[in-house]
Amino acid sequence: MKVFCGIDWAEGHHDIALVDESGRLIAKKRISETVAGFAELTAMLAAAGDTAEDPIPVAIETPRGLLVAALRATGRPVYAINPMAVARYRERHTVSRGKSDHADAMTLANILRTDLHAHRRLPADTHLAQAIALLARAHQDATRHRTKASNELRSLLREYYPAFLETFADKTASNLATADARATLAIAPTAAAATKLSKARIAAALRRAGRQRRIDTTAARLHAALREPQLRQAKLVEQAMGRQALALLAVLDTECRNVDELGEAVDEAFQQHPDHAIITSFPGLADNTGARILAELGDDRTRFTDARAVKAYAGSAPITRASGRSICITHRRVKNDRLAAAGWAWAFAALAHDDHANSHYRQRRDHGDRHPAALRHLFNRMLGQLYYCLQTGQHYQPHKAFAAPQPDLGV
Repeated sequence: MKVFCGIDWAEGHHDIALVDESGRLIAKKRISETVAGFAELTAMLAAAGDTAEDPIPVAIETPRGLLVAALRATGRPVYAINPMAVARYRERHTVSRGKSDHADAMTLANILRTDLHAHRRLPADTHLAQAIALLARAHQDATRHRTKASNELRSLLREYYPAFLETFADKTASNLATADARATLAIAPTAAAATKLSKARIAAALRRAGRQRRIDTTAARLHAALREPQLRQAKLVEQAMGRQALALLAVLDTECRNVDELGEAVDEAFQQHPDHAIITSFPGLADNTGARILAELGDDRTRFTDARAVKAYAGSAPITRASGRSICITHRRVKNDRLAAAGWAWAFAALAHDDHANSHYRQRRDHGDRHPAALRHLFNRMLGQLYYCLQTGQHYQPHKAFAAPQPDLGV
């Protein structure tokens, strides 16, 4: 008799439901996320016939957490079901919109009973790959937080201190996340404070920030630029805005430090992984972007059935919507957003530094694709090549990856 387990996850407790292949409830229980609670769960599963050779599959609404980690450590197949999908399954049996934790656990168990083939179990990634995934995602989040903090500070400076933004403008926009800009703003948060700065004090601030070259020249340029006449707020208002800018600057300093520290941790962990050499052999994939690609793909070789599955997961493969006489081919919106973002950066770097990738991109543009579509097509092709190399253990070879199509010699 096949048995299926559903776990309704919550912060304070978890509801367990076991059903057989006919949908009959075998056992139910509410446990806590403790050692004793997990022992109760394993005892329930063992009483229902769970063995190491034939483990009971488990459905839960989250792929993370201590309970999931403990279940995966035992070797049981764990299926993370999207909460939105669970809500749709719930509507198959009731339209009253009634809901309870036990009913949700039953729904999860019945999802595996009826549609096990339609869901993907959590991959069996190594602990190193899981650690790289955590660090790479944390680094990506820290980078976004740094951008947010920089934009908030820039918005405030535009209201009372635009000359500072112009001083540190780099072609199109001011990069306040640079060490020079943050060090200068710390000693000159207002225009009034900037007029009292000496070249020596600016140079000392640049040294503390880590600058080693052209310190005196840069200090003289900043000294002259910050003393240019400019529109000013009222004195008290300017002082208040300066205090607010220092508060936002403290947040930006923290986020910049987090990005640097997490980036070093990601590089150190990624360089220890066996797939590091294969991934970084591709143009446009260094330690940072390569770690993000590995974080989302994992190192379980059985996770994806073929390259098409990987491309669909990344959102690089197009999707067809056909109904009657209407046929529409467009890009995917439901995808792994982190992998898609890493793929965009990968393709952009590849076309700038690799002639074969650039040629493929130009062919797509000549074919009529706009820039996003051509870049997505390049990512789609290189992702398929990466999947093949990881499966076979080969390194990237441009003459094979972008080989010219053979002419048709048939008669």
